[in-house]
Amino acid sequence: MLWRTTRYAIDCSVPRVMGIVNCSPDSFGTAEPVHSPQEAIALCERLVAEGADLLDLGGESTRPRAEPVPVEVELARVLPVLDVAVGLGVPVSVDTRHAETMRVVLERGADIVNDVQALQGPGALQVVADHGRCGVCLMHMRGEPATMHLHATYADVVADVGAFLAQRLAQVQSAGIEADRIVLDPGIGFAKTAAHNLELLRRQGELLSIGRPLLVGWSRKSTLGRLTGGKPADERVAASVAAAVLAVERGARIVRVHDVAQTVDALAVWKAVSAQRG
Repeated sequence: MLWRTTRYAIDCSVPRVMGIVNCSPDSFGTAEPVHSPQEAIALCERLVAEGADLLDLGGESTRPRAEPVPVEVELARVLPVLDVAVGLGVPVSVDTRHAETMRVVLERGADIVNDVQALQGPGALQVVADHGRCGVCLMHMRGEPATMHLHATYADVVADVGAFLAQRLAQVQSAGIEADRIVLDPGIGFAKTAAHNLELLRRQGELLSIGRPLLVGWSRKSTLGRLTGGKPADERVAASVAAAVLAVERGARIVRVHDVAQTVDALAVWKAVSAQRG
């Protein structure tokens, strides 16, 4: 199965590693916050050298209780990094929920829009539809980052998330965005409790029936901290790698991670074992 983006057709028959590049100094999970575009560019270069298949740039934190950032600030953080990242030989995604940011970064060569609000924000769907070529990741979340913790109530979290993603996929396709440009993200940690996150991982295979590749982000999430005795984000590397491998084992095709080198190595072992099974 392919994921078609502005410049690349990504082969999702094998798992892909998306390296996280937080261009915001207050973003979640960053052991060493980025304070300048130069630092973010250096991180891009390092993650590609470590084996990242894609890069995901973000200029606004969407961690729980995060406050929104003006579009001009988001763009000032992201654009200098994007201008270099598009020359590194891998697809470049921009993590944003703002239509104006999407429009500008697509004009500057971004391959993918990664939207935590699944193109539900004002004007977002039209920007992506009008571009006509970029890839998009549609994620499940309720509310806003500042308030999403108040919406973590589900009859059946897997069924509810699956129904939302299937419905949103259909709506986005009806706007003229082809299915092969779309991947889906269950939104681990977004308007979900630890129990919800674990249930989504246990039953992740049920989401595959929607018919598009799954992109999953467990990296350094608070659920992993709880499971490992309260470790802070920068000490959750082993747990993050384990969760990434489990997600791939259950059918995820793209894993979004901070710790690229460790995840690439772990997936090399997984691939070797999986090939022997075959």
